[in-house]
Amino acid sequence: MRTKHFAEIQSFGENGEDTIDTRAEVGLLTRNVVFRGDPETSNKNKYGANIFMHSPGDDSLYGRIAYCEFFDVGQAFQLGRYPIHFHMIGAVHKSYIKGNAIHRTYNRAVTLHGVSHLRVIENVAYHTMGHTIFVEDAIETKNYIKGNLIVDTRASHSLLNTDATPASFWITNPDNIFIDNHAAGSDRYGYWFDTQAHPTGPSKNNFICPENTKLGEFRGNHAHSNGRYGLRLFHNLIPRQFPCKSISYDFNNPDDPYHRNPLITANFVDFTGWKNNRNGAIAERVGDVRFIYFKTTDNKLAGIEFSLVDGSVKDNKAMIRDALIIGKSNAAAGESVGNPHGIITPRTENFSIRGAKFYNFNFGSAAALGSCSHCFHAAATDSGARTVKMRGLVFDSSVTKRIRW
Repeated sequence: MRTKHFAEIQSFGENGEDTIDTRAEVGLLTRNVVFRGDPETSNKNKYGANIFMHSPGDDSLYGRIAYCEFFDVGQAFQLGRYPIHFHMIGAVHKSYIKGNAIHRTYNRAVTLHGVSHLRVIENVAYHTMGHTIFVEDAIETKNYIKGNLIVDTRASHSLLNTDATPASFWITNPDNIFIDNHAAGSDRYGYWFDTQAHPTGPSKNNFICPENTKLGEFRGNHAHSNGRYGLRLFHNLIPRQFPCKSISYDFNNPDDPYHRNPLITANFVDFTGWKNNRNGAIAERVGDVRFIYFKTTDNKLAGIEFSLVDGSVKDNKAMIRDALIIGKSNAAAGESVGNPHGIITPRTENFSIRGAKFYNFNFGSAAALGSCSHCFHAAATDSGARTVKMRGLVFDSSVTKRIRW
């Protein structure tokens, strides 16, 4: 089968000062050391090999898996039978998963379950079923996930309900580190922050509140050609100093140590989202969350969309800053990319845009800006009229429609 693969760093502006990297990735799937299931029956039965690492207690085992090829791995219909599975160990400072190629799997690629400080670095995963890099119970923190390439993540109906709409990276606790990863061609999402109110499963703990926990780091990541969103923050991400306490202040009780519970800023930095079937990035309900130096192009609904800013957020702290938003680029030449907005702003107050450049919104009813996220689905009951503060907007001459209400 012949498939188009576009590869170009595209330049915009009078002097080409604004660039976006839309090069297709290349990943090597072969290694000299091969770990695989049965060549005759694994594919037929969706029943492959797996590595299971378990020993309760911090650093009670070392797992170092590097530069191997995993093929015909993972077992469909079997929870816990993943190609590489670190399970309920706690801290694993001296362990890593590095430089491996993991392909044709029947149940994920790498699972982090009840572990912290695991390094998942420079792996390639291709043609996997269900969430590929799987942060399971929302108890997992301080894991370092860098430089991985995930391609062709496929829906699975044999695992969790969410695996029917899979993500290349499924993230239940924000206190982890994601740097320079690429997510391409997922059936649904590239990066899905599916933050939980409390840890689940065997890690259940009502005194930990991941959806209000600080972000570790999210920087330099890419997502393209995904079925819906490149980056999705869902349901809530409202980091605060005391995650399990209300954000409201009790000024009538100064002896209460929680009477001040300030928000913590979550900076998502230098993300590139292109040719996704809905948005480059979307945030559902957020606190002081900031998208900084985002670049998007050729997304069918919007480059960036914020749905809701939590009522605790004042002074327009939730924001987009210094974004590059392109309606249609050379990567979509001859293709339909719908009639997108560049940025869709929330259906709540206290949101701002501080610096954004818009190019190539000159086709159909495409427009640089839109307001009131999701209000267009219920126009009879909500007509918008939210306040968004903007400054430093630049519209290229190819932007024929700046705002579509």
